[in-house]
Amino acid sequence: MFTGIVTEVGAISVIDETELGRRYEIEAAHTASDLSIGDSVAVNGVCLTAIAVSRERFTVEAVHETLQRSSLVGLVVGDRVDLELPMRASGRFDGHIVQGHVDGVGTVGAIAEEGESRRMKITLPESLVSYVVEKGSIAVEGVSLTITAVSGPGASSAFFEVALIPHTLDSTVLGTRGEGDIVNLEVDVIAKYVARYVANILPGTLESMRPGTLQDMREVRT
Repeated sequence: MFTGIVTEVGAISVIDETELGRRYEIEAAHTASDLSIGDSVAVNGVCLTAIAVSRERFTVEAVHETLQRSSLVGLVVGDRVDLELPMRASGRFDGHIVQGHVDGVGTVGAIAEEGESRRMKITLPESLVSYVVEKGSIAVEGVSLTITAVSGPGASSAFFEVALIPHTLDSTVLGTRGEGDIVNLEVDVIAKYVARYVANILPGTLESMRPGTLQDMREVRT
C-alpha cells in the first residue's frame, strides 16, 4: 500500500522491449538504496516490482496489460518519474490509501497560474466519474491530491480540478505536465467500495449515475 506522497523523482535511463512488455531502468539513488529485488515501488502511481537493484538505480518490468492501462507506455529515456516506496506499518500515514492500481488515464486540460500555485483541470473517463467528489482524494501520477471541483450534469466532458502548491510543483512530475499530457489516475478505493455496496442494494444505481450525481446524493430510499 502507498499513500501518494512522492519521496523521490527518478529518471528513466534505459528502456528495453521484452516479450512480456517493457523494462525500465530508473536512476534514483535514494529509492534504490532502500530497495531489494522483489520489492514493490510505485512509478508514476503504478505499483511495479524491482527485478534488479544497484547502488544508484533499479529496474522494473511493466507487462502489456499495465502499458495499455497507464501512461507508462509513453515514457522515453530521460523522462522523470514520481517514485514512492510502500508505506511501512510503523510509518506516518500521510496522503490517502493508494494501491498503485491505476484505474485509467486522464488528459490535462486548462491550467491556471495562481501566484506560485497552479490550478489544473483534468478530464477523466466516464467510468470513473461516480468515484470523484469535491474535497475527495485522487492520485494523479502517483501524487495524492484533493479535488477542488468536479464537472456537473450537462458538462461537455467529465473533469475534475486540483490545486497544486509550490512544493508539489517542485517535488513531483506534475510541475512539468502541460495541456494535452496524459496522466495516470487512481480514484479513492473507499469510494469504489461504497459505490459497489450501494449498487448491490439498489441494482442499476452505479450504471445510471451521471457526472455530479454521487456528490449530490442526499438520501437513499430503500
